[in-house]
Amino acid sequence: MSELSSPILRTGWTARRRFTAVTFVLSVLLLGWGAFVTSIDAGLAVPDWPTSFNSFDPFNPWPAWWTVTPILAEHGHRLLGALVGMLTAVLAVWTWKLDDRGWMRRLGWMALMLVIFQGVLGGLRVVWVSLSLAIVHASVAQLFFATLAAMILFVSPAWDRARSRSSTHLPISVRKVTLRASAAVYIQIILGALLRHPGSGIDPVLAGIHFGWAFLASAAVFYAWITIRLSYPEARDLVRLSSWSLGILAVQVTLGLFAYFVLLNERGLVQPSNVQVVANTAHMVVGALLFAATVTTVVLSYRLSAFSKPTPS
Repeated sequence: MSELSSPILRTGWTARRRFTAVTFVLSVLLLGWGAFVTSIDAGLAVPDWPTSFNSFDPFNPWPAWWTVTPILAEHGHRLLGALVGMLTAVLAVWTWKLDDRGWMRRLGWMALMLVIFQGVLGGLRVVWVSLSLAIVHASVAQLFFATLAAMILFVSPAWDRARSRSSTHLPISVRKVTLRASAAVYIQIILGALLRHPGSGIDPVLAGIHFGWAFLASAAVFYAWITIRLSYPEARDLVRLSSWSLGILAVQVTLGLFAYFVLLNERGLVQPSNVQVVANTAHMVVGALLFAATVTTVVLSYRLSAFSKPTPS
């Protein structure tokens, strides 16, 4: 049975696409919540795992826990993570039952394994009081998030439309520049995680590397956009995704500069202001959206390549 050939599957596509999108949106909230936990240094507000204050009651592990901001942040993050994990489990089973593409079924299980691994990393970070694991936890979260974004693309009309874009050869340069842009953005995310999780203030060397790489990553995203616009303008979905990447990049750079100047202005304060917390959290979330946009651009470029015909010599 070919892709989208069954009326039942077509109905399933619509429902599953919506369900995946809901999981994706909740993952945006989960990432933002995690960034908030980091911004207010509440990662160890709940000192144990898998219990919370030695309780297995997820909703009331501590009397009036929701009134204490650090505990609300950390335990709320755990609850939201559990919800995203359960939705991902449903998505994996749904994909396995309805999708006739073997690689897509495996991807559903991979997303589930990623979210489980992510949860274990977060728990071990608490148990072992490890900043290194906090950095790994932040980096793996981005991979899970990008996987969900790709899964939305795989059940979208854009994925099916790529089959008809076979009249023009997709240059290999397009695939390469999108891959480089996505890799550059992910490296920048890792550098940002290293910068945010030391627990002892901003390291000047790391800050310099982070700012320097920001120029390279921005240039890579811009170059990917201009290459797609010039080399393959008829692929409207690909152009649209690369344009989204460029727009998100502009927001991300603006937020990064704003967060940096707020940090300079508040240097020496014992606790970050609400403005700094919001700026840092927004910067992290928009960075995740940028990475997701570049990943889907890469995937769609390879999809178009698979169905393109070589230009006659």
